[in-house]
Amino acid sequence: MKKQKGHLIKTVKPDSIAEEMGIEPGDRLLEINGETVEDIFDYQYMIEEEYVEVLIAKPSGEEWLLEIDKDYAEDLGVEFENGLMDDYRSCSNKCIFCFIDQMPKGMRETLYFKDDDSRLSFLQGNYVTLTNMSDKDVERVIKYHMSPINISFQTTNPELRCMMLHNRFAGDALKKVDRFYEAGIEMNGQIVLCKGVNDGAELERSISDMSKYLPHLRSVSVVPVGLSKYREGLYPLEPFTKEDAQQVLATIHKWQEKLFPEYGLHFIHASDEWYILAEEEIPDEDNYDGYLQLENGVGMIRLLLEEFEDSLRQLRKSGAMERWNHRKREISTVTGRIVAPYIERMARRMEEEFPGLCVHVHPIRNDFFGERITVTGLLTGQDIMAQLKGEHLGEELLLPINVLRSGERVLLDDYTVEDISSALQVPVNIVKSSGYDFTESLLGEF
Repeated sequence: MKKQKGHLIKTVKPDSIAEEMGIEPGDRLLEINGETVEDIFDYQYMIEEEYVEVLIAKPSGEEWLLEIDKDYAEDLGVEFENGLMDDYRSCSNKCIFCFIDQMPKGMRETLYFKDDDSRLSFLQGNYVTLTNMSDKDVERVIKYHMSPINISFQTTNPELRCMMLHNRFAGDALKKVDRFYEAGIEMNGQIVLCKGVNDGAELERSISDMSKYLPHLRSVSVVPVGLSKYREGLYPLEPFTKEDAQQVLATIHKWQEKLFPEYGLHFIHASDEWYILAEEEIPDEDNYDGYLQLENGVGMIRLLLEEFEDSLRQLRKSGAMERWNHRKREISTVTGRIVAPYIERMARRMEEEFPGLCVHVHPIRNDFFGERITVTGLLTGQDIMAQLKGEHLGEELLLPINVLRSGERVLLDDYTVEDISSALQVPVNIVKSSGYDFTESLLGEF
């Protein structure tokens, strides 16, 4: 099927410039100021000026050239069918640690798509390897001063990076970081650590090399490779031990102590899994530099605990304990095994503060991907239903929002919230991820 010219307009905002000019859903944007629009970044850059000429194609085939006077950087008020205004770029690597390669067959097709699109780095915070960024892409990032760009380094050793990404251009791709640094583009980095591959001396080398990009490279996370049970035929990787985790943390803390006095940033951060595996305390809030790496699981537990404590203070101040007045409420919540001790601790605190509240915390073993996968976000409906069957759940079951597909009520394995509610014969409510939402959901309406 031949691809239609231009970008399909999905919605037009009420009282916007577009509505005033007669632009309607179903119209197509062809050009701005005589130039074709490649993607959303071209569009946003081109419409900034106070005077723009916009060429629109109507469904009938009629073309309108609209001359628009507006305020600087004022939007036209349209949304496009494709938010990126272009096809998504798939990954050209075959990384030895790729989690998508470790998924079973038969899941929905979208879960197997490997994106490595630098534009999604700005729109959605995705981490990219830079291997499929052309010189033109780099120039556009610099021209539009797009930032931050989130980069999957894995290692700064060019030969090792080629091996880990299974891409002979992966080492040279790191030279693009130099160009971003020289242009003052803000960056964040990520290292997926694989035992016996890019840890030890290689991790030391990577941190040393990356620290030279401070302050434009503001943070780098170190996360342990996730190993599912579906690794047949893949590169042989082993899980980290408690002693390994302690060594990783020792390296990271040493560099933090070295870099913080000079830059006011801790720069290199360990994801929460390392502290739990090493059986060490989660660092204080100040160590996370404003939580720059939350999406990589860096500081998520600390933030949750801080929000929980603040929420309790607010409840005390508001007189909620008195209003509770020994009300009876029995509920259940599910969690991944890695964060379960902290959820348990918060639940017990709530029971102490609110006598009559009873909270059952159910850590769910990940049978679907394998027991080594312990995060809540990778729990499936079938594991939740199987392990809670026959359990006394109380008056409702609380389900963390991060087990759901974004904006939907569907889990990774396509079971729905309604499926779980029906199978377990209990109302299911969704809990957002903050400590404030946690305390509110435990108390319910009262």
